[in-house]
Order: sequence, then C-alpha cells, then structure tokens
Amino acid sequence: MPIRLFDTVTQSLRDFEPRTSGEVGMYLCGPTVQSSPHIGHLRSALVYDLWRRWFTYRGFTVTLVRNVTDIDDKILAVGGAEEWWALAARVEREFATHAVALGILPPTVEPRATGHIPDMISLIAKLIDRGHAYPAEDETGDVFFSVASWPDYGQLTRQSPDDVESDTAADERGKKDSRDFALWKGRKPTEPETASWDSPWGRGRPGWHIECSAMATRYLGTAFDIHGGGLDLRFPHHENELAQSRAAGDDFATTWLHNGLVTMNGRKMSKSLGNVLLASDLLAQTNPSTARYLLLAPHYRSTMDIHDGSIAEAAAAWERIRGFVARTTELVSDSTTVPEAFAAAMDDDLALPTALAVMHDTVRAGNTAMDSGDDATARARANEVASMLSVLGLDGSDRSADAATGALGTLVERLVAERNRARSDQDWATADRIRDDIDAAGITLEDGADTTRWSING
Repeated sequence: MPIRLFDTVTQSLRDFEPRTSGEVGMYLCGPTVQSSPHIGHLRSALVYDLWRRWFTYRGFTVTLVRNVTDIDDKILAVGGAEEWWALAARVEREFATHAVALGILPPTVEPRATGHIPDMISLIAKLIDRGHAYPAEDETGDVFFSVASWPDYGQLTRQSPDDVESDTAADERGKKDSRDFALWKGRKPTEPETASWDSPWGRGRPGWHIECSAMATRYLGTAFDIHGGGLDLRFPHHENELAQSRAAGDDFATTWLHNGLVTMNGRKMSKSLGNVLLASDLLAQTNPSTARYLLLAPHYRSTMDIHDGSIAEAAAAWERIRGFVARTTELVSDSTTVPEAFAAAMDDDLALPTALAVMHDTVRAGNTAMDSGDDATARARANEVASMLSVLGLDGSDRSADAATGALGTLVERLVAERNRARSDQDWATADRIRDDIDAAGITLEDGADTTRWSING
C-alpha cells in the first residue's frame, strides 16, 4: 500500500510519489522566535517528526529542513532592554531544549533567516525582472509582490485573486494594490541599524514570506516533495510563498501538508485570555514521554483540545503501554516489524488514533499471553509494541528523564561557554544576561579559577 497524504491544494488524499526515487525532501516552517514556545509550536514540530520517522521506516531517505525566523516584525516589536538578536537566540535555544525533551529529532538542516539575506535579495531581484514585483515609488526602500500579476494567486486557499483581502499585517506605504505584500522592507528610523542589510533598494530587511521561499530552495532545490506547517499559516504566509516561488519560475512544493491547531477547553489559545499553555508548563506538569503521547494522539489534521483532564488521560494511556514494556523487557529483540494494521493506519495519512488503537490492542493481547503463560505470543506482542514505539519516537523505559537531562546539560554547557567568551571580551552586559537566563531556569553557576560548574536548584 502506498503512503497517502492529504494535499491542501487539491483538498484530497493522494498517493505519495517522490520526485526522486527513495528520497523525500520536506520543508517545515519552524518557529518565529519572539517569545517562549507554546504547545502549538511543539505539536507542529512533532507532527513532521512523525512524518519523517514514518517515511524513514518505509525506506526513504528524508531531508527535513526546518527554518528559524530570527528577524521579523514581531521580534522587533518586543522591544525592551534586550537586543532583538539576543532575544531571538534565547528563544531559539528554549525551543530546541523542549524539542529535544519531547524526542523530536533535529532537522537535517535548520537555517536561520538572517543567514540567507543574499538568497532573498537574489529571489526578489528575479521577481522584479519577471514583472511580478516592484519597488515602492515613494523611495521608502520597500519592494512588493504584485498579486495582480499572478493569475494563480489564491490557489492554495482556493480563492479567487479578486476575493483576496488586503494584507492587513503589512505596511501600506508605497503599494500599488492593497493585496500586494512586502518582499523587502526599507529600514524605518525607529528600527535598530543592526536589523537591516544593504540591498539594491537601500538598507532594510526581508519580508516574512520571502524568507521561507529562499531557504526552501536553497537546501531542497527549486522543486521538492512536501511543504508543511500549521493550519494558521495557510493564509497569507503559505499562499504568498507559493505565489512568489511559482512566479519566480520554481515548481516549489508538490504537496502541502497542514497540521491542526490547539485549543484550550474549546477556546483558541490567546495571551489576552490568559489560556496559553507554554511548552515549559506542559513539561513541568508531566514527563516527556507522556507529553509526547498527549501531542501525537489526535489526528495531525484535527484541532487538538486541551482540557482539564487531558494530561491525566494521556498519562493513564501511556502508563498502560509503559507497564507492559517494563513487564516484557527481556523478551524484546531488534528485528520485528510493526503489525500490518498499524502500518496501514500510518500509510493512511498518518492516522495516529487508529495506529494507537492497534498499539493498545497489542498491549492487551500481550498481557493476556503473559498471564496465561503463553511465552511465544507474549514475545511476539512485546516485539511488535517495541517496534511501534520506536516508529513513534516513544521511550517505553524510564530513560526519557535521563535523555532530557542530557539535552539540558548540552544546552547549559553551550550557554556557559558563551558567557565565558563574553567575560573574556569584557562584554559584561551579555555575560550578566546569560547568567540571569540560566538563573531564571533554576540553575546555579559556580565560577572557579579555571572552570564554571552548574547545578539544578533544589
């Protein structure tokens, strides 16, 4: 049975047909690092981690590109005493820490927007040459994509270009059409000089949408298999990506995947409502394996609602699996494949609820076999469960806490090294800020003559 996935453009299930036999090129819109990640950010990263793991299990070599948007209106808007680039770096580290704790594999490459400005400038210049973009006439340094120049605009969200609303998130200065969106933003006097780069149109910075088009093609080429992200990115972000990339002459992504959003007690997460569940809050309430189980259990395209009993329900379900694993540890070998019913569910657009039902049925059958002394059946079921857990990135042992501690150690050591370099350069402001960040995380530093030691408070 081929792997089938739901393509947002056609709004239908389709068989996966790789552009290159045996290979999968996948681009995922990663975090915009302006504030601490919430569970919606981690759910999206986890969904594509699962896609990657399943493609790998099916014999594909996967290249997963997950970007970091480290320059953006939202980042600059945070303000405060902390430099925008320091904020971005700190939040990126926070996201990485939680991703590692949840067992999300590092992407093949994780490009930052600030590292690919020349690629973006080149792409913008190509769009201008092809008649699909224009510099603002008021000499602000802005450059806009012309929606009217691209008849297929609206293809991703299945709307006519005439029905598309104005890009209200963009600055209106110098636009020829209210639907047009910014490719390059000339520097404003209120913005820091460090947040701008030289370009043919004057100093400025890229628009949000052009960043992903440039980074995707930089690492995956002008045509690749899958572009993924959260459902909230369909418009305008992904619609604009698709339009500008196709207008530049690139085939871009063959298939677009979108994961559902997360709600809290039936309501959209919102800072104004005070119902945002941060990734750090989730991991403070339960262990990493239970948290991963909670986030992967619904179908990836469905809205995931977190209610008052969600964590307890996930913990109970996970404990039934973990208890069986603990009971059958000595029966497990390394060569078992997953059950056919589990594989069929995963092939069917990553139908995790069905796949997990197979898992729990297998656990029940294994426990029954153990209770009745049927060692052969118990061994078979134990190996099947171990194989399914491996595919899902779940650790049925008690090693998840050790893995999280190891990941924490790696990140703290890196921060300590950065602080030591800052102290060596007499950059006391940076050194103090890093120490404050470490202290806020509940970690104590002890500076010795030749080394710095750290320990977790309490």
